[in-house]
Amino acid sequence: MLLTIDTLQKTYPGAARPVLDGVSLTLDAGQTLALTGESGSGKSTLLHLAGALDGFDGGEITLDGTALSGLADAGRARLRRDCVALVFQQFNLMPALTVDQNLAFHARLAGRADRDWIATIRTRLGLDDLGGRFPEALSGGQQQRVAIGRALAMRPRLLLADEPTGNLDEATGDEVLALMLDLVAESGAALFLVTHSAAVAGRLDRRAHLSAGRLT
Repeated sequence: MLLTIDTLQKTYPGAARPVLDGVSLTLDAGQTLALTGESGSGKSTLLHLAGALDGFDGGEITLDGTALSGLADAGRARLRRDCVALVFQQFNLMPALTVDQNLAFHARLAGRADRDWIATIRTRLGLDDLGGRFPEALSGGQQQRVAIGRALAMRPRLLLADEPTGNLDEATGDEVLALMLDLVAESGAALFLVTHSAAVAGRLDRRAHLSAGRLT
């Protein structure tokens, strides 16, 4: 089991109720899981906690055999570097880096910059002719392809995606999602994806729904 979340509790300071209240789920290596729910239901919070981006108040998260509750900030940072990659709705590319430099950025930080794999990703995402361009010269769909490629270039065990097609039109979003799912399957990563879209959720292996801090 790559990811185990067991009776997870999270309450933000000053909040009247927990944002996550006893959430439990599992994700195997190579599986894809869509998390749906209304705005404010805790979807992004759960995704961030699964990726060791923040601490929690109760329960446990075990990622790739490591219990997160026993890790300090430095330990969580090492686990993220070695195991986790993220794709967000806002793309978050490095504006001063070219497409090729963005694609290789996280893989180099993790010490896993494989030129052949990065070249495969670039080709599969249709970016071969764009390697020398900067993000400002790309369309939204092209920027999100680069963001997906950058995340997968490091060969993560777990890919976290928060509304990755939310800023794209329907046709572009469908194309980008298909490319991401193909590359995730090829890399062997597990995918944990947050979405408002039932159509997007239906493309993944499993689906969970979060409401008022609990899975339904």
